[in-house]
Amino acid sequence: MARYTGPKCRRCRQVGIKLFLKGIRCTTKCPLDNAKPFPPGQHGKSNIGKKSEYGRQQREKQKMRYMFGMNEKQFRLMFEKASKKTGVTGDTLLQLLERRLDNVIYRAGFASSRDQAKQYVNHGLFKVNGRNVDMPSFLVKPNDKFEFKASAKKSKIFENLKNLKIRPPRWIKVDVVKGGGEIIDLPRKEDFEKAVAVQSIVEFYSK
Repeated sequence: MARYTGPKCRRCRQVGIKLFLKGIRCTTKCPLDNAKPFPPGQHGKSNIGKKSEYGRQQREKQKMRYMFGMNEKQFRLMFEKASKKTGVTGDTLLQLLERRLDNVIYRAGFASSRDQAKQYVNHGLFKVNGRNVDMPSFLVKPNDKFEFKASAKKSKIFENLKNLKIRPPRWIKVDVVKGGGEIIDLPRKEDFEKAVAVQSIVEFYSK
């Protein structure tokens, strides 16, 4: 499956806001703060003007997709899954994205970015309800418990947790000493960490 391997800062410049794809490293030397507050490419400076409605919807979709590190096919399938459930499609989509295991690991504070969390899960460092899970797209649910594997607790990754300031969202309970946590509730729209016009994404895929 195709995976983007280019500069992460390019993604932020494309959508015009900081996505913090590199975690804390994005707080320094950000192109948006310094010399390049415009889209990448030869015609980047000339594309700063007002976008069409379609362009605005596409940018919101790309913003969300880049944030969660998903390709177009994965993101569209997630949207289709959300659209088949009862309730508001946009809110359901946000909830499904938040419930991804890689996002849970990131939001729990065990990784500095979603990409790093995705790598941890791919390498099999975590267990969910006592079972090994190496799928970043695994969807957690209330009462699910996740934790570092016993072998991972002997690594520097686990040791470094003691130096992190962990502030998990209200729907995740974290135990830093044990290197694990529990899903105590479903995430809501207000729990999402960035303002995204999710209705624009719904309109984009509904055309």
